[in-house]
Amino acid sequence: MRAVIQKSFGGPEVLELAERDKPAPLGGEVLVRVHASGVNPVDVAVRSGAYPLLGEPPFGVGWDISGVVEEAGPGARFKPGDEVFGMPFFPRAATGYADYVAVPSRQVARKPATLDHVHAAAVPLAALTAWQGLVDAARISEGQRVLIHRAAGGVGHFAIQIAKARGARVTALASAANHDLVRELGADEIIDHRTTDYTGAVEDIDVVFDSSSEGERALSVLKPGGTLVSIMEHWNTELAARVEDEGRHFAGISVEPDYASLEAIAALIDAGRIRPHVSATLPLEQAAKAHELVGSGRTRGKVVLTVA
Repeated sequence: MRAVIQKSFGGPEVLELAERDKPAPLGGEVLVRVHASGVNPVDVAVRSGAYPLLGEPPFGVGWDISGVVEEAGPGARFKPGDEVFGMPFFPRAATGYADYVAVPSRQVARKPATLDHVHAAAVPLAALTAWQGLVDAARISEGQRVLIHRAAGGVGHFAIQIAKARGARVTALASAANHDLVRELGADEIIDHRTTDYTGAVEDIDVVFDSSSEGERALSVLKPGGTLVSIMEHWNTELAARVEDEGRHFAGISVEPDYASLEAIAALIDAGRIRPHVSATLPLEQAAKAHELVGSGRTRGKVVLTVA
């Protein structure tokens, strides 16, 4: 089978398409014939060495997958022919940019019926990050006010929709070029973070969803008892202590596989409450180009690799 691997840290050019043996599923695992694989900022950071999550190369890259079960090991919860999607093994290597991936069956969920594989592959890591931050950690509820950083990005555009689905009122931080998208996704208020200091424009926010490492600044808009959800500074114990000292709550999120939450997200997708935005689709052979796009920091929604 084909798989994208890297033998050293560096720019997108270190990604190479290699031949590997097709894996065999163990007990409780399924072998997924991958049809599409999502590309995330964490993939770029791992590839470059900025976030050496997987240790030293060589290793395969990518986590988000959508495809069809080809084989099922003993005790697996899916059967051949089932369409599934997920983010297996994170934060360990999954080698998701590949023709086949063998995964624990409880780390994937049934693909939303209303999505093709390209759009389904755009969902898992980004949507789970938003869900685990907003629903599991912050427990957002109807009528609460939520401020979302980088609202047009991969995680942000799901965070808007998940917050709205829970009945919250959303203030989105996005550049002017992305206002149309975040408005379509349901944002109630939009602030151009390039021209306006949001700390002087909003107050009494119940939940700040921070994907920009701005936890210190966000404290000024967070109401007493409110929650700061941080996906970039989940390791920052000093920030956590500062937030708690100020009478707020800190939730550092490092996303993990979670089939139950994926099923809840899939139900909202099939109900028309959430939709992934895919800004670019490229073949597996152009994984380096996909990394260039995501690494630019200007991607709207997600970039996806087509595999089969």
